[in-house]
Amino acid sequence: MLKGSYLKALTSKIQIKSVSMGKEVEGSTPPSVFIGSWNYPKVFVGPMIAPQHGDTTILDTPEYWIPQKKTTEEILRYRLSLIRGKESVKVTDLDNKIVEKLQEIVLAKSSVESEAKFKHIPRGFSLSDEHLPYGPSALLEDFSVGNAYWDRKLEKVYYDTDRKAADAIIGLYEEGARFSQLQKALSVGAMGVAKKRKLVPTRWAITACDSILANHYIEQTRNFEIIENYEVFEFSSLNNYYAILLLPTAWQYEWMEAFLHVLGNEEVIFSDYETNRGKKGYSTVGGCYYSCKFAIAEALARARRQAGAIVFREAYNGYVPLGVFNVRENVRHAMKQRPSEFQSLRQALAYISSKLKLPLSRFVEKSTLLREALSGYQTTLA
Repeated sequence: MLKGSYLKALTSKIQIKSVSMGKEVEGSTPPSVFIGSWNYPKVFVGPMIAPQHGDTTILDTPEYWIPQKKTTEEILRYRLSLIRGKESVKVTDLDNKIVEKLQEIVLAKSSVESEAKFKHIPRGFSLSDEHLPYGPSALLEDFSVGNAYWDRKLEKVYYDTDRKAADAIIGLYEEGARFSQLQKALSVGAMGVAKKRKLVPTRWAITACDSILANHYIEQTRNFEIIENYEVFEFSSLNNYYAILLLPTAWQYEWMEAFLHVLGNEEVIFSDYETNRGKKGYSTVGGCYYSCKFAIAEALARARRQAGAIVFREAYNGYVPLGVFNVRENVRHAMKQRPSEFQSLRQALAYISSKLKLPLSRFVEKSTLLREALSGYQTTLA
């Protein structure tokens, strides 16, 4: 089974009640926008508004949720309260009035008061393993925003039309901008060389930022000494368990994720990997591959160390797709914990095996890099 098919089956069975409303809404955008990918290069774009006034930043700042120990229910309540407005726009039409308003929202340093009138009553909700959930949506008939005071760092990048988007993303992140700010600025065409600027679908923008930052930090780690022992970092939250095994090797990376009894009695594993030479093409497991890669590479670069990484993830009953932030922020949090150290791969895997619900052998069967690491000797781990 392909991961996309599995997740489609999972999200289709989840029934959640989102906010109910009429054809008009007044409130505050966190700031938050959504750029769709369907029918590219002419896509649906628009704001996401909460029917409440004041500071709604928490609704669209996933960097806050794991440190504050937010539950799945709390995150869903945040996200499903956001009402998505939609208007069809060509991705190169940055002079469009709706696009200009979306840029005002994204570049703002705080929540922006907004009003929207829809062509019909917004309905439904969206869950995805790639982007954050959101509540009901509908085509816009009219949309207006209040005064927005821009974040100075984002404003500087917006007006620097000679700076490449990748350089802007790295520079802003190093200056302390949140990942969610970078992703939204890229998605509304607010950075990059003038002639190349365009709207970028939200889920594409997320993966682009993850990839750019991951590759930046991996290049830094190539100059650092390789770690001496095997290390295991771990963390559990939102019905997930993560174990990150660092190997005393040059950079290589393997992602393995198991979904256990989330739909019923299934036990499925998806995996992908790259060698020291990197990866060609888009990962078969989707955006989470790049989110995890970024979180590990950043931690290694900050610690001025080099290592290979093999990641074990288990998602349990009660798991709900919340977007790749779930992986990025949990792995980032795991890498801040004190690791367990081992002198041999056998010892490290024995420890990980004691924490997993699936037999380790199931992961070995699905792996490439782990099997190669084990190929030098027989293992009887189960």
